[in-house]
Amino acid sequence: MPAGPKMSVGSDNQQIHVVAGVVRDRHGKILLTRRPQHVHKGGCWEFPGGKVRTGESELEALRRELAEEVGIQVRRTRPLIAIHHTYPDRDIRLAVWHVQDYGGTAVGRENQQWTWSRQEQLRSYHMPEANEAVVNALLLPDFYLVTPEPGDQTGRFVDSIDRCLRNGTRLIQLRAKTVQPSNYRAIARIVIPLCHAYKAQVLLNAPAEWVTELAADGVHLTSRALANTAHRPLPKNRWVAASCHNQKELEQARRIGCDFVVLSPVHETNSHPGSKALGWTRFAQLTGAANMPVYGLGGLGPADLSAAYQNGAQGVAAMRGLWEAAGN
Repeated sequence: MPAGPKMSVGSDNQQIHVVAGVVRDRHGKILLTRRPQHVHKGGCWEFPGGKVRTGESELEALRRELAEEVGIQVRRTRPLIAIHHTYPDRDIRLAVWHVQDYGGTAVGRENQQWTWSRQEQLRSYHMPEANEAVVNALLLPDFYLVTPEPGDQTGRFVDSIDRCLRNGTRLIQLRAKTVQPSNYRAIARIVIPLCHAYKAQVLLNAPAEWVTELAADGVHLTSRALANTAHRPLPKNRWVAASCHNQKELEQARRIGCDFVVLSPVHETNSHPGSKALGWTRFAQLTGAANMPVYGLGGLGPADLSAAYQNGAQGVAAMRGLWEAAGN
């Protein structure tokens, strides 16, 4: 997992490096444990884990903590997200990992309360503030489809989206810059219920006030709209995402309370031939300090998912790569 941001220089806060694991049972439920009342954030629910000891790697600490705390032997993992959060009395650097395979039976071994939660119920648990972005990462899928322009063939466009949905797409940005606003709204009124029938979510690349009116799931801000937005434009029950290309835009996305972002271009693309590519190294550096889920965009497709994971990404955002993978 890419290194997280540096702790604030000169801070009097205690600085703590913590690891946590997302552990699922055979039904897909996620293991949560409850912090003792006498400790920091006592009574809150969290993902099991603990402090990284001096000389330990994150994975060594994760294996030790999960064995001690919930009695499982971690066999295979992948990075999920890295978070840096400042509380009044301490700075936490939290590295969260998906536990993809483990041995043993999970159970609270330290007399702590524990439970298995369905993923969609995670927001109902009172958790430390640092875990908000972790929950968002768990609720977001691996792929984020950005639609191409619909042109004047709305029926064909909708059929193509249907093929993407049948192919497993569950998060879509409805992007249509070349159509009139009235046509965009008409298309949205067809696409949104279609996506909801597949339990997929739709973000509008359009004014935020249209989201509630059209029963969409959120808004996607362009980098220009992001720069001109002073406050989060939607309540927490709707997604707010943004397009970012550099550290300044990521900081603005964090400032207004975005839930996730798309960072581009990872590679050079035919659609933006003059844009300088970030490359995976710079992408990982920026993502490690983003404090929210980040999709990689730019010359990527389904085959790049593993590389995206290893460089700190939530997953892959794509237009052509996902559109063509569905046979369009």
